[in-house]
Amino acid sequence: MGSGYDRHAPSYDHDTGHFNDFRERAVSALRLRPGDTVLDVGCGTGLCFPWIQGHIGPSGKLIAVEPSREMLDKAMQRVAQRGWDNVIPINAAATEFDVALSVDAVLLCATHDVLRSPSALANVFRHVRPGARLAATGGKWAAPWLWPLNLLVFQLHGPYVSSFTGFDRPWRNLQAYCRDLHVRRIGWDTGFLATGTTATPSRPNPRRATRPPRRPRPAPCPRDDPGVDRRCS
Repeated sequence: MGSGYDRHAPSYDHDTGHFNDFRERAVSALRLRPGDTVLDVGCGTGLCFPWIQGHIGPSGKLIAVEPSREMLDKAMQRVAQRGWDNVIPINAAATEFDVALSVDAVLLCATHDVLRSPSALANVFRHVRPGARLAATGGKWAAPWLWPLNLLVFQLHGPYVSSFTGFDRPWRNLQAYCRDLHVRRIGWDTGFLATGTTATPSRPNPRRATRPPRRPRPAPCPRDDPGVDRRCS
């Protein structure tokens, strides 16, 4: 998707500016604090950066992952203009990036392809500490009877997704990583905001995990007492 997004870089801010309210809501849902380290997956041209920076301040860190070189270049122009020196740009796909940090919060904004990729999510959450906050937002299909809205959804999101598979519930794969995932439908049911906290990994005993639980043994039924109901056997 990196090279595919390159052609959208010059007009991306203008073409998707009407989603800025959703972007701001997603960042607010992360409940960021000064000094936090934030992972912005598929950061695009950095449209979420101002809200993130407003919360984490100069003592925080912003890891910006974006596969499109053109999009990331525009994001870093924004960084230079604002004088932010706490941004770590990574030009790589979500499946491939690596950074030696554990983050306090992860943002997935308009990243349907990432949400539908188990390998991408596995790599993203490999960098997220237990108990970190998550916010994901983007488009979705409205209810089937709202087909006029779905025509608009197709037109708005078609240029930016490789497939509409799973567009009815884009957040589905996040349930494996968040113990308390909460999903709110927004924008007349054409969008969503999913928030939660990453689960603490457990280390189960492998022998206990594979051994089926023992069933209680039934009490023996006396066979020589004529007063005993034989249905117990």
